[in-house]
Parts: sequence; C-alpha cells; structure tokens
Amino acid sequence: MKKIAIIGAGISGLFIANLFKGNKDYQVTIYEKKTSLEIGEGYGIQLSVNSVKLLNKLGFSSLSDKEKFNPKKIDFYQIKNSKKICDLNISEFNSDDCKYTTLKRSKLLQFLINRLDKNTIQFNCSLDNIEYSNDLINLTFDKEKITCDHLVISDGVFSKGKSLISNNNSEPIYNNTIAVRASVSKESLDNINEENVSLFLGSDFHYVLYPLNNDKNFNFIGILKNKLNSDQQKNHNLCNESTFIEIIKQKLSEKISSKVFQSLEDIKLFPVFVSKNPFIPPKNIYLVGDAFFAFSPSFAQGASQSIEGANQLHEVIINQKNDFYNSRLERVKMINRRSDFNQFAFHLSNPIMIFFRNIFLKLLTKNKKFLQSYLGKIYKD
Repeated sequence: MKKIAIIGAGISGLFIANLFKGNKDYQVTIYEKKTSLEIGEGYGIQLSVNSVKLLNKLGFSSLSDKEKFNPKKIDFYQIKNSKKICDLNISEFNSDDCKYTTLKRSKLLQFLINRLDKNTIQFNCSLDNIEYSNDLINLTFDKEKITCDHLVISDGVFSKGKSLISNNNSEPIYNNTIAVRASVSKESLDNINEENVSLFLGSDFHYVLYPLNNDKNFNFIGILKNKLNSDQQKNHNLCNESTFIEIIKQKLSEKISSKVFQSLEDIKLFPVFVSKNPFIPPKNIYLVGDAFFAFSPSFAQGASQSIEGANQLHEVIINQKNDFYNSRLERVKMINRRSDFNQFAFHLSNPIMIFFRNIFLKLLTKNKKFLQSYLGKIYKD
C-alpha cells in the first residue's frame, strides 16, 4: 500500500483526498497546521462547469438547491454611472447536470470534509522539514517523522512546503491589489438582475456581486489597486490592523455608492499575491492549488483550478505517469494570461480606452467563436 501525505486541508487537498477514498492501494493522510478547521459562513466562490463536473463524481449534484445558485449571465456595468454595458450568457456552457455554480466557500469545504473518515485529517501538524530520495519522502512535524511514497503540497500561496523544497526561491509576488470580501443584502442592491453575476468596472478598481443561494444572499468581492511597501508586503497581519483597514475602507467608499458601501457586512481584506514562475519539485512531490500557481482573481478560476489540478494529479498517480507538470503548465499559463488581461481591462482609467473597451465587450460577448476560444477552452476542456 502506497502512503500519500497531503499538506494543507484546503479545497485542493480535501478534493484529492476524496478521490483516493476507498482505493485500497493508497493510504491518504492530510496534515493541517491549524488545530481545527474553522468553517464559518465566510465568503462566496464561483465554480465553472469544468470543476462542477469533477465535483459531481463525489455527489455534489445532490447538494440542496438552497445551498447553491446557478446564475445564467454575467452583466457588465460601469461603476461611474451604474450603466449596463452588456451581458454574457455563461449558461451556454452548461449541461443538464453541470452548471455554473455560486455558493459559500464554507458549504463546499463542509461537503468535502463530510465525505472523509475522521482520522484522515491530522491537526496541529506544523511542517518543519522535507527530506527525499528516489524512493521515499521523510517529513518532520514538530520533531515527529513521517514517511510517505507521494507528497502532495497544497498549503496555499505562502506554502511552507514549497519554500522548503525550493529553498525559498519561488516566493509569490504582490500584484499591487487588495481583495475586499464581504456579504451584502439584496435589499441594498438597486437596478441589477438578481439572477446573474454583476461585474462593475471602474478606474483602478472592479467589483463583483453574485447570489450565493436561492435565498439571494449576495457575495461582494472587490479588487482595488493599492501599492504596499516591502515591509507591508512582509507583514502577514497587515490586513488585520485597524489603521490599514480604515485606509482601505476610505478608498472603497470613494469607489462605490454609499448605499452599497454602508450595506457591506463582515468586510475582510486580502493582499493579492500571485505566482511569477511555476516551481517543478523533485520526483513524487507535487504542488496543487495556489501552492502550484496563484492567479490574479479576475477570471474567477481559483477554486475551479484547484479542483481541476487535484483531479489531474490523482489520474497521474494512479496511472503511474510522470507528465503532470507539463500538462498543467500549459493550461495554467493560458489561464494566467487571461486573468492578467481581465484585470487590465477591468481597471482602465483613460476615457478613450474605456470607450473602445466597452465597444469590444458588446461585440465579443455575442461572438460565439470568440467565447468558445476564450471561455470554452477553460470551462469545457
């Protein structure tokens, strides 16, 4: 029996553990540094059909309709005057059992956790060292050594496991934006279609509103351009400091309507760090999720790619292949280019460039050939 150690109990780690569940050829253990998984209500996530199809293998389709939502379109607006630019019909990529889905992140995590045996996740395991040879991998957690045949590192953008095997030579970089997450009541939202994802474009800022369930609880995610000095970038507690929070809130209040701003609840800030170059680890050690590659959040593919990458890795391990990184790199680079381009286009300030952007948006969102190339290759492949 092969032993698989997974570092980190996030979406990718939990998903791949679920895929190995019941396979008698493998023993899987997740090592999580926290003392428990605190699953509050939290913020929302978007899942495109490429990941919903994979989740359905685990019974995701049986999740109650009260706990998720299937928006049909993305409506584009200008923040300045709240004028609608155009809309994009994302339901064209749906099938009967695989539909673009929005829900609370906590609901997805709970779904994945509930399917695992209680002893699958080991808590309070802080990784100190990784030693590897051609045959075995030795992990040290607080002086306790664990031996495994395969190591899956899925501990996020600031991955300790990745730092250990790369000698800190593959650190993420700050992309000069702050993500602002919050919940908002539908009563405070005027002139939007509550059945759709609403995307508002502005100068150095964009934000997205979308329903999380059939009760129409809404998620707010804003991406605000904001430079940080080197000390601030190293301060992982920066977004919990009251002074910094107030600075960002003031900037946010100048970007959105007072009605929406005053209705935001449970505001949380996250500096956006992205990957510069993928790191290819030694034999039988794998990176998935943000540990492998972190995108800017302007293409809503973070969760979907965590699931997709974990599924691909599962296939590689059980089929004893060694082509995981070559196939993932090509796809990740394509998605990263689209994410960066989206952020650039969403944050335009020049009136002339905005004018032409809006014209192109109106044309391209109705061009089926373009949509199949730009979105279809991601959502369906």
